[in-house]
Amino acid sequence: MEQRLLAIVGPTATGKTAVGMLVAEALGGEIVSGAPVANVDDFPRARAILCDLSPRPFLRIAGHRLPDAFRRRLERYRYGMGAFKVDWALDAPVPWKDADVSRAGTVHIGGTMEEIAASERDAWNGRASERPFVLLAQQSLFDPMRAPAGRHTLWGYCHVPHGSPADMLGPIEQQIERFAPGFRDRVLARHVMTPADLEQHNPNLVGGDIAMGVTDLAQMVARPTLQWYRTPARGLYLCSAATPPGVGVHGMCGYFAAQAAIRDVLD
Repeated sequence: MEQRLLAIVGPTATGKTAVGMLVAEALGGEIVSGAPVANVDDFPRARAILCDLSPRPFLRIAGHRLPDAFRRRLERYRYGMGAFKVDWALDAPVPWKDADVSRAGTVHIGGTMEEIAASERDAWNGRASERPFVLLAQQSLFDPMRAPAGRHTLWGYCHVPHGSPADMLGPIEQQIERFAPGFRDRVLARHVMTPADLEQHNPNLVGGDIAMGVTDLAQMVARPTLQWYRTPARGLYLCSAATPPGVGVHGMCGYFAAQAAIRDVLD
C-alpha cells in the first residue's frame, strides 16, 4: 500500500525528533534508523518526502530531481560562522565566583557587551577571538542522570570563522577560569569537536554552522528560497532549520513543512 507521507529525519536525533517518532509510531508509522540515504530515489513511492536537511546535503541526495535554476539558488545559499564545542567531565560543579550562577542551566560568558560584540565580530570577519563569547550548559546540577554520583558534566561552545581549524580549547577554558577560578582543577576529561568534526557528525552543519545558514534579512525572507518548504519537484519538501522560522528549539520548521505537504496531498 502506498504511504501517504514519508519523512527523512536528519542525521542526529534530538528531543523533538524523539517525540515525533513516538507520535508517528502511535499513528501507525514505521521508523527506520541507521540507514544512510544516498539518493531519494531509493525510497518507496510516496506522495510526500520531507527532508530535514540543509541545502548542501539536500542537493547531494535530491539535486538530480531539481531544475537547474532552483539548484543554482540552493548552491548560492550562505552558511555562517562555525562552532567549536567542548564537553567536560568534572569532579565537582564549576566554582563560579558568583554562587547565583550555579542556579542557571545555561550560562553565557562574555564579560562586557563590548567584549561580546567584538568576539562575534571577529568570528564573522574570519578571525578567532582571544576572548570568545562562550555558551555553557550545566544540566547535571539539575538532572542527576547526566553524570555518575558525585560527578558532573558540562558542555559549551563558541563561534569561530566558518570551517576554522583554530584550537579554541585554551581560550574557552581561560574565559571560564576568568569567572570561575579553579575550574581546570576540576576537569577529569575533555572531548573537543571542531567545525569539521561537527559537519562530519551531522552533514547539515556545513563548516560547523549549527544554525544551518546565515540569518540575515535576505536569508530570513528567502530561506533557502522564496518557495520556503516546497521545491519544484512534486512531493519533495525541505523542513530543516534552513527553512522559516530558522534555528531554534521550536520544531516549527517541520510543522509548517508538514502543513504545506498535507495541503498539497489533499488538493
